[in-house]
Amino acid sequence: MPHGQPLAWPLLAALGSGLMAGVFFAFSAMVMKALARLPPAEGIRAMQSINVVALTPAFMTVFFGTAVVSVVAAVFALRAWEAPSARYVLLGSVLYVFGVVVVTAAFNVPRNSALAAVDPAHVDAAAQWTRYVSGWTAWNHVRMVAALGALVSFLFGLRV
Repeated sequence: MPHGQPLAWPLLAALGSGLMAGVFFAFSAMVMKALARLPPAEGIRAMQSINVVALTPAFMTVFFGTAVVSVVAAVFALRAWEAPSARYVLLGSVLYVFGVVVVTAAFNVPRNSALAAVDPAHVDAAAQWTRYVSGWTAWNHVRMVAALGALVSFLFGLRV
């Protein structure tokens, strides 16, 4: 643990990263596969609903709160760079902020916005749904791996 770094910052960042990794894992391992098995119009409607419901205060607090906590932990790590754990804490912060938040904003949210505009009854809806599922899920895998990497990095930072 970097000298002067309160234990709470990397611990909270680890917990948030783990929670988000679990959410992303559930989507990659089950939710998207289940939605893809539905008729396209039903899958589209279900995902459109999920995308609206996901914007809850609880989810957004964990998602963005973990980013804020990660940045604070990174600042403490940079201030105590000579400590062996500082590199792990900084790596966890970078993985979460860039691998989760930036990837979400750059790749998943635009796909969600595009899907929101899709009329499930339109003739092109099935093709759009197929592209959405494959692209969204691929970037979700990236977020899952980044969140898991952040979790592991923060845990190493806590242990060293």
